[in-house]
Amino acid sequence: MAKIEFEEYKVKLTDLEPKLSALGDSLGLGAARESLERLHAMAESDGFWNDTENSQKVTKQIRQLENKISGYEKMCADREDLLVLCDMAIEEDDDSMLEELVSGYTDLEERMEQARLETLLTGEYDANNVLMSFHAGAGGTEAQDWCQMLYRMYTRWAERHGFTYKIMDYLEGEEAGLKSADILIEGENAYGFLKGENGVHRLVRVSPFDSQARRHTSFSAVEVIPEITDDSADVEIRPEDIEMQVYRSSGAGGQHINKTSSAVRLIHKPTGIVVSCQTERSQFQNRDNCMKMLRSKLVEIKEREHLDKISDIKGVQQKIEWGSQIRNYVFMPYTLVKDTRTGCETSNVNGVMDGDLDKFINAYLTCAATGTWVTK
Repeated sequence: MAKIEFEEYKVKLTDLEPKLSALGDSLGLGAARESLERLHAMAESDGFWNDTENSQKVTKQIRQLENKISGYEKMCADREDLLVLCDMAIEEDDDSMLEELVSGYTDLEERMEQARLETLLTGEYDANNVLMSFHAGAGGTEAQDWCQMLYRMYTRWAERHGFTYKIMDYLEGEEAGLKSADILIEGENAYGFLKGENGVHRLVRVSPFDSQARRHTSFSAVEVIPEITDDSADVEIRPEDIEMQVYRSSGAGGQHINKTSSAVRLIHKPTGIVVSCQTERSQFQNRDNCMKMLRSKLVEIKEREHLDKISDIKGVQQKIEWGSQIRNYVFMPYTLVKDTRTGCETSNVNGVMDGDLDKFINAYLTCAATGTWVTK
């Protein structure tokens, strides 16, 4: 019986060869190797390390290209190794190798799918770090608890993928949860993967804060924008257009922020956009972070709305209410997480809340690439 399974996997692995070849073309490996050679030559040139900022950018590009090329080459090598494993098992009639084969094949397919999705990330800022903001909707403690659950969900997703995150601002709820928070998630393609998470998220559950154990519906909004560090003429932020406020930090204790009067809030008067940062000990560092956040928001809104000038930007917040949600999370009377745009769904609510979001992210990227959205 096992011999038949080995034969079947040998056919599957053989069928993967043209798919891997097509994937290599989609990844642009030829151009990647040429760029890598050019960057290596640049890094070996005299005086390269004198310009710290430029050298850091180049070494980051080198690391990303090397990871892309080595990742693809390992997939090809693993396919060959699994084929050898199949031949050995068939020749020796050894059933003990089946578990290793099944596990290896599943892992290879998952890595190929992940690489395929990366080929869809062709937006100008898809490779950038991402700024995520969380805002509790109306509903007091229940909504604030839901907001914190979403915060935990995305930070767990970041940890699962080897990304790092930095808390920029954190305003805790009055009794539990949080009212709002801003984090910076750092990693290659962080914005590209998470851009589809922008929107309102709806929760249905029996509230642990209701003494009568009634079912509640709560809403929280997640804002997703790319971190834009380029100080080019994307937008001009005039000093006279900024109002700066300094206040004492307040949040979920020392694990999040310090308690000195170094927190900074910047108000961009022409647009009404407000950004805050309270996690650094220095007022100047917090202000610098605020300026980066403000620039990123202005550039993102300007490009999203196809505006010619910054004066057309308005800091209008989306409504955090019924009918505007991108995803529903139902804990009771049944368990279901369903995306309203892609139709992607799962009953594994606990897994999703623990950061298992890849199914939804993959569905969004595929729909965005093909234009096959669910019609409401």
